[in-house]
Amino acid sequence: MNYRHAYHAGNFADVVKHAVLARLVEYLKRKDKAFRVIDTHAGIGLYDLSSEAARKTGEWHDGIGRLIDAQLPVDAAELLEPYLDAVRAVNAEGGIERYPGSPVIARHLLRKQDRLSAIELHPEDAKTLASVFEGDFQTRVTELDGWLALGAHLPPKEKRGLVLVDPPFEVSGEFDRLVDGLKKAHKRWPGGIFALWYPVKDRKAVAAFRDDLADAGIPKIMDIEFYIRPPSAEPRLDGTGMVVVNPPYQLESELRIMLPVLSKVLAESAGARWSVEWLAGEAAAS
Repeated sequence: MNYRHAYHAGNFADVVKHAVLARLVEYLKRKDKAFRVIDTHAGIGLYDLSSEAARKTGEWHDGIGRLIDAQLPVDAAELLEPYLDAVRAVNAEGGIERYPGSPVIARHLLRKQDRLSAIELHPEDAKTLASVFEGDFQTRVTELDGWLALGAHLPPKEKRGLVLVDPPFEVSGEFDRLVDGLKKAHKRWPGGIFALWYPVKDRKAVAAFRDDLADAGIPKIMDIEFYIRPPSAEPRLDGTGMVVVNPPYQLESELRIMLPVLSKVLAESAGARWSVEWLAGEAAAS
């Protein structure tokens, strides 16, 4: 499948992915020591929702468009506030005209001692991304294949942080690359937090991916799945997933507060559902 991000910016999958990303960054900020966020498939950083690509799908209307002004329970609203604050920050005049990609959201949440490595392979996208962060000494934009970054950029000198792997799924084999990339990255940096996004369109491919992760020999793997409708008759993005390796201890309880609320806001039909499961516990499968 092709998940070129300009067409899907701000949709339900982005909302879930970026809400989780924000919680992970907020966790890292609990200690004064500096950390680094490494975004391996950073995209262009900021998306114009009036662009031809965004208008072609209009997916953001049923994603961030629904959430931004929704009346939320207090506990969920508090957990979602860092993410929503990052969205509002790029829409200073109100409303939703632009949507921040993962590097812009992460950068918004960093403290002065923290750093961001934003990596993008496509030359034009990398150039656009660099312009977004021009003059920002806390952010380094690199034109590089994100899969290579899982070796070359790990571990970061800060020894604390998060790696977000969010491939566009433009070519076949991305699920295999996610597993292989995680194995390589975890071997280099076993104490890092890794967040791997994936689309739920081909259910068999997702099931095989989850099985491969469970058999990878890596401990502490949490899988988050979020569906806005039951399986479609034709191939269609029915859901989104996020794998988190070495998740903060409180993430599961936070997800169990956030996800039911997000499901209520974003669901397309009564068949919507969400789940949080452990694919590997403290002791990984051998």
